[in-house]
This record gives sequence, structure tokens and C-alpha cells, in this order.
Amino acid sequence: MATLRFAFHPPSLTGGPVLVQYVDDVALTDLIDRFELAEGMSPAGEAYGGLPRHCYSGTKTGHFHGLAEEEGKTLLLACSCGSEGCWPLLARITVTEDAVVWDSFGQPRRPERDYRRFGPFRFARAQYDAAVRELDSA
Repeated sequence: MATLRFAFHPPSLTGGPVLVQYVDDVALTDLIDRFELAEGMSPAGEAYGGLPRHCYSGTKTGHFHGLAEEEGKTLLLACSCGSEGCWPLLARITVTEDAVVWDSFGQPRRPERDYRRFGPFRFARAQYDAAVRELDSA
């Protein structure tokens, strides 16, 4: 199973620090950039930023357990400009007793793009919840 951790990156265009998820110590922004480039998607690479604070309202636990989903998906990355509506990366988050899975990734601004080969990312529930609790207390 994959491991999850979070880090705050310095402010960019958003005016405040952005939250970036790391899957097995690789930034999700890097993983998606590599995937889109390898798939020949254009534009691709460096369009995604982390999540500015306004993108995960309520508790981070609720957000990363899929409780903030729209149309069955949760915002994982916003645009590097800081807007969640400009260039978002969405995924379905499924939480079970033993695992959390991110799958069914999508880019709503480019619905023709095929992300079926990106992920899924499976996390052990205990490790995932510990990472989110640590984030919630930060």
C-alpha cells in the first residue's frame, strides 16, 4: 500500500501557503504532471498547484475522507493560480474499515482526457488517518 503525507509549500500566486499531498514521498503535483506528459496531454505539466486554504473548508479530515465531494469526487489539487475552478484535479475517495482509495481521477476542464491509468492509490486506513490527524492539528 502507498503512504500519504502532507506538506505546506510556500505561497505562490495564491497569497498563502498551499497544501500538497505526497504519495510514497512523491508530490501529487509531480505524479500528475508526469502522467499527463507521458500521455501526450496538452497543456500538461506545472498547471496544478496544491490546495489553498479556502479549498478545504471544514475539517481536513472531512475533506480527505471525501465528505466535501461534488458529483462523487473530491478536489485534490487546484490550479497553480490558486483557483479551484480553473484547473482542478478531482478523484473519488473511498474509505473502508482498512483502507482509503483514491481513484476515478478527472480534470473537469478537459472531460475528454482519460485518467483511468492514473492510480488508483491505496492507503492503509491507519496510516492515512494518522497523516490527516497530524495535518488537522497543524
